[in-house]
Amino acid sequence: MSEVQLDVGALARHAAELRGQVVTLSHQAKTAHLGSSLSCADIVAAAYWHVLNIDPAKPDDPDRDRFILSKGHAAMTLYSILAARGFFPEALLDTYNKDGGKLAEHPPANGLPGVEAATGSLGHGLPIGAGMALSGKMKGQSYRVYCLLSDGECNEGSVWEAAMFAAAQKLDNLCVIVDYNKWQATGRSNETLALAPLRDKWEAFGWDAHEIDGHDIGDVAKRMVNVPNGSSKPVALIANTVKGKGVSFMEDDNNWHYRAPTAEELDQAFVELGLK
Repeated sequence: MSEVQLDVGALARHAAELRGQVVTLSHQAKTAHLGSSLSCADIVAAAYWHVLNIDPAKPDDPDRDRFILSKGHAAMTLYSILAARGFFPEALLDTYNKDGGKLAEHPPANGLPGVEAATGSLGHGLPIGAGMALSGKMKGQSYRVYCLLSDGECNEGSVWEAAMFAAAQKLDNLCVIVDYNKWQATGRSNETLALAPLRDKWEAFGWDAHEIDGHDIGDVAKRMVNVPNGSSKPVALIANTVKGKGVSFMEDDNNWHYRAPTAEELDQAFVELGLK
């Protein structure tokens, strides 16, 4: 469990800076998935600045907590936080999505410090995370495993197979956070498949499931720190979020699943984020 004092104001500032870096990367590289990267920024900021027991100087420490970005299309958020925490130089961000660079549009399997798994083919992160959690249990290690999923990713059967496995094995060192921003690539999540009631589904699969505000960064941090929570079950946090959160003209607009901001939009975003 983290011993870092919870400072909600500092976490909110980190989240704003994270969003600013993400918008910058999208503008520079002209890449998609900006809205999805912004919706999970508070969750990622809470994880890396308060929750995770990690040491950037020892990215392969066997006792480290693991964070898996199963929704790999939000790689800009992961790269930005890893650079901010010192896993690699911030200058490396300038190579994002460039030929020959290490920062691919989805997290790669190339040994990049801090990247626990190659993801992006949705439905893979939780099975990997469940295996890591089981390994920790078998070896008597106290590390925790966190998996950040998208709501659309919960369409995948592999997610639910892993969910049943984790419940059967009583992997209380495993936590899923679902970035429930209500959108998929081409439409509303609950119009594509009947996800709702999503919390009840995770509970029915044997998890200690809770519905939370994914932008209440203090509550997110407290919930994530409290793993294991004494229930003897894996924990699922269904985090209600807004796609494009933090930039008013991007919020809940699915066009930003594909668009990259212009220079003028980048400036406006920085103003709204309090970074300019």
